[in-house]
Amino acid sequence: MLGAISYDPIVRIHIGPLAISPHGIFIAIGFMVGAWFMLPESRKRGMPDEVIYPLFTLAAIGSIVGARVAYVVNHLGDYLSSPLDILLVWEGGISLLGGFFGAIAFAMPRMRREKLSFWKVMDAAAPGMALGVVVGRIGDLIIADHLGKTTSFFLGYRCPPLDVETGSPCAPTDLMSRTPGAIVHQTALYDMILAAVLLLVLVHLRRKVHFDGFLILVFGLGYGINRVIEDFLREDTRRLGLTASQWTAITTICLSLYVLAVLRRTPRWGRWDESPAPAATVRDEADGPEP
Repeated sequence: MLGAISYDPIVRIHIGPLAISPHGIFIAIGFMVGAWFMLPESRKRGMPDEVIYPLFTLAAIGSIVGARVAYVVNHLGDYLSSPLDILLVWEGGISLLGGFFGAIAFAMPRMRREKLSFWKVMDAAAPGMALGVVVGRIGDLIIADHLGKTTSFFLGYRCPPLDVETGSPCAPTDLMSRTPGAIVHQTALYDMILAAVLLLVLVHLRRKVHFDGFLILVFGLGYGINRVIEDFLREDTRRLGLTASQWTAITTICLSLYVLAVLRRTPRWGRWDESPAPAATVRDEADGPEP
């Protein structure tokens, strides 16, 4: 097999009694780099750092909660016999899309309280979200996570010997029957490459003026398409032929396309930076001009 990628993953780094996963390290780095990349844009849009920093804290907490909840819901059968295992986040089992939605859900009440436009905040964050995916996927590659179906693709990953641990099972999914040397899709690599392309598109688009919400909708559309394609190559629980991430991505794609192609303006919801018109002004406009 020419061009197959082959290396022994590093699933844990042992420092004394501690065992640290590169996966978690790069997720944290990806979040911090994405947040740093957002700050210049949020400043340009009139949002000072002291208002944005609390959003980062809430988003960090929400991403952990959302990522775990989404994974558990999709693999609920694995936790029925031992529900307390749901809390063992450090043992693995998170959803990237769930992390995105959890981060947004936790930060949203603060946006409203601070009278920030949801769409302006998310436009400032969109390129940083793509950058966070690129950096975070490095951890997946180090531990050989998200290994998919067998392939002859030149970017496929060659399964290591049976005594070498990988972040996810190397096909066949039954580890005991795994064939050393089998080539499988390394979907984390594909996701990193496509997210990097999406990052370049977003950085280019933000140079021009668009309606508020345009960039985050382009991110939702682009990354949603990425995940729909990639998940066909993954080994995961499916419902009606699709993974939970694909159903989530399809919903996101449809909503993004509706606003971008049909509405073509900022949705009315989430404009918390706009002061409501005084009641007298509203009545005057309703009555029309005086004769």
